[in-house]
Amino acid sequence: MIQAVVITADRHILAHQLFTGISRQHLACLVEELAGLWQAVVEGRRHVARGGARKREAGGGARHRLVFVDRLVVTLIHLRHDLPHSVLALLAGVDRSTVTRAIGEIRGLLAERGCAVPGRPGLRLRTLADVFAYAQAEGVELRLDATEVQVRRPVAGRGGRRAFISGKKKQNTMKATVIADRQGHTLWTDALRPGRMHDATAARNEGIAVCFQHFPDVEVLLDDGYLGLRRDHPGQAVTPPRKPNKIALPQVHAAREEARHDHSSKRITVEHALADHKRWKQLTRWTHRREALPATYRAVAGLVSDRTANA
Repeated sequence: MIQAVVITADRHILAHQLFTGISRQHLACLVEELAGLWQAVVEGRRHVARGGARKREAGGGARHRLVFVDRLVVTLIHLRHDLPHSVLALLAGVDRSTVTRAIGEIRGLLAERGCAVPGRPGLRLRTLADVFAYAQAEGVELRLDATEVQVRRPVAGRGGRRAFISGKKKQNTMKATVIADRQGHTLWTDALRPGRMHDATAARNEGIAVCFQHFPDVEVLLDDGYLGLRRDHPGQAVTPPRKPNKIALPQVHAAREEARHDHSSKRITVEHALADHKRWKQLTRWTHRREALPATYRAVAGLVSDRTANA
């Protein structure tokens, strides 16, 4: 008779930074921060299923085969290396459906954390207004840019299919707008938009015009894709200088090139922040449901901001 062999990996090995992408100290902080929130979500779901208060004492009933720490580790490995749920279930010694449910729960908690602020433990930025308020209060010059993540092509015949075709990438993508500071710390990322949408339009849809109006002292460095914002918000939305007339003197052209180089040198930190995000394999090419990509991107951005804020 052939017996099934159960293969499980040591949890201490799976919790290593090579698998999770974060240090053990960072992992311990996440456990302390999210364990109570996860338990509250579980109890709320059980309350709805029961239709009322619990009828047993706390601690009674079946135990979780995948405890919270293991759920967090499995989710981090999934985000970092994009391993299939079936593989993670084999490593954890549970059913695939258990891993799928765990990743959905923990990813949502990570996405709601927001981004950490350097030198301000406990303060997290979750909205664009939070970022602008922080920048004005602390005198921080912001850098904003967009990046695209390739997604699967929508099913033929489905409405809105062309909305995901990026004119820049010539692929089906979703676009994320990210804000960083001068050191490259990630401060905020938006709800992702279809790749066909223009960069400036995506920023406007997040309410950046209202933020410029209410926080007049904040300056944001942008690239040439945001010339419309510079036109609408001069002095606050800063883009590289435009190309001078062909008949302009050589020193005018030289000054313009120098100014563009200086602007690019200041804005390069947001490019570094985007590169940190793309080190997590799920953000190099998204092969899952598009509806889950925004939460995944915000979860990764929050994890990256933790590491850079405490570096």
